Amino acid sequence: MSEHKSDFLKTVIERGYMHQCTDLAELDNQAAQGVVTAYIGFDCTAPSLHVGSLLPIMMLRTLQKTGHKPIVLMGGGTTLVGDPSGKDESRKMLTEADIQANMDSIKQVFAKFLTFGDGPTDAVMVNNADWLKGLNYIDFLRDFGPHFTINRMLSYDSVKLRLDREQPLTFLEFNYMILQAYDFLELNRRTGCALQMGGSDQWGNIVNGVELTRRVDGKEVFGLTTPLLTTSSGAKMGKTAAGAVWLNAEQLSPYDYWQYWRNTEDADVGRFLRLFTELPIDEIERLEKLEGQEINEAKKILADETTRMCHGEEAAKAAHATAQKTFEQGQLGDDLPTIEVTKAELEQGIPAFAALVKAGLCASNGEARRLIKGGGGRLNDKAFGSETDTVTLADLNADGVAKLSAGKKRHALLRAI
Repeated sequence: MSEHKSDFLKTVIERGYMHQCTDLAELDNQAAQGVVTAYIGFDCTAPSLHVGSLLPIMMLRTLQKTGHKPIVLMGGGTTLVGDPSGKDESRKMLTEADIQANMDSIKQVFAKFLTFGDGPTDAVMVNNADWLKGLNYIDFLRDFGPHFTINRMLSYDSVKLRLDREQPLTFLEFNYMILQAYDFLELNRRTGCALQMGGSDQWGNIVNGVELTRRVDGKEVFGLTTPLLTTSSGAKMGKTAAGAVWLNAEQLSPYDYWQYWRNTEDADVGRFLRLFTELPIDEIERLEKLEGQEINEAKKILADETTRMCHGEEAAKAAHATAQKTFEQGQLGDDLPTIEVTKAELEQGIPAFAALVKAGLCASNGEARRLIKGGGGRLNDKAFGSETDTVTLADLNADGVAKLSAGKKRHALLRAI
C-alpha cells in the first residue's frame, strides 16, 4: 500500500504513471490538503495527437478524478518555434494558419477524457500564443535571460543529442526551453498553477520552469514526469508499420485503433491496462496472469476499454464485432476500412502491390512488393502468387467486395463503384 497521503499520488504511483518528481513529499502534502492546479503542454504539429500523447492525457484525467484541476495548454506560440526534445533534426516550420487548423482539430479529443467548465476542478484550455506573441524581445531577454546559463542548457539531452551527432540545432529551437519555462511562470501568475507534468524527455524543460518561478516570483511549484514508453520488444509507442496511431477518427478509424490495442505484445498487457484503462487493479492482476490463448481475452478487454474512452461505446462495440466476424467467424466485418475503385479499373486489373498501397495496408510500392514476396499479401484470404497478380472484377463477392490482407491481422475491403 502506498505511504502517500493524497489520492492523486497514490493512484499515479500504483498505476505506474510516475518517473520523476521535483519534491514528492511536499507535492503530496499540497494534494492532500486542497486542490492542485496542474498543466501539460501539447504542441500543434499535426491535425491529431497520437497514442504517444495518451499517457499525458490519462495523467490529466487521473488528476481531475482525484479532485484536482487540469489545464490543457495548447502550444500555439511554442509550435512556431519547435521543440527539439527527442528530435534528430529540426521540425518543419508551420504557418500560423496551419497551427490554428491543427489546434482546432486536436481540441476534440480532450473533451472525451476531461470535464471542462468553470468549477474548481473543471478542466480549462489555454493557448500560450496569448502571452508569448506579445512579448517584447529585449525586455524578455533582460528579465529572464540572466536566469539561464548556456553551460546548463548545453547539458540537456535534447541539445546534446544534436551536438553529439553534429546535426544543426538552430538558435530558434534553442529558445524553446526558455519559452516553456516562461509558460509555467505565466500560468502560475494567471491561475495559481503549481504543477507541470509531461514525458520524461521534458524533465529538463520542466525543471527550468520550476526554478524560474522560484527565482523570479519566490513561488514553490513542482514538476512530475511519466516514463518514456516503449513496448517490450523496444518499439516506441504510437508507431506501427502503417504509420502513427492517431487519436482522431478522421486520421485513424476506431476499428484500426481497436486493432492496435488488440495486437499488444503479451508482456505489455498488464502495464497497458494499468496506464490506459480505469479497470480496478485486482481485475488487472487477474487478467495479466492469463496465459496462452487466454491472454487474447485480456487484449480484447484492453482494446474495448481504450477504444470506448477515445471513440465512445458504440465505436468500441462495432470494432469488437467487426474483429470477431473477420477473425473468428471468417466473415467480412462491417467496420473494416474500405476503399472504393471503379469497375473500369477492375476490368483492366489492379496490380497486387498497387491494391495493397491503395488500401493503406502498405506505405509504398516497395513495401507491398516485399510483403507479397514474403507471402504476407493476401486477396480473399489466399496469398498472392506474385506481386504482378491483378485484382479484377472476378475477385469480388456477391456484394461487390474483395478482402485484402497484410499478414494475419490487418485487413481492408475493396469495393467496386
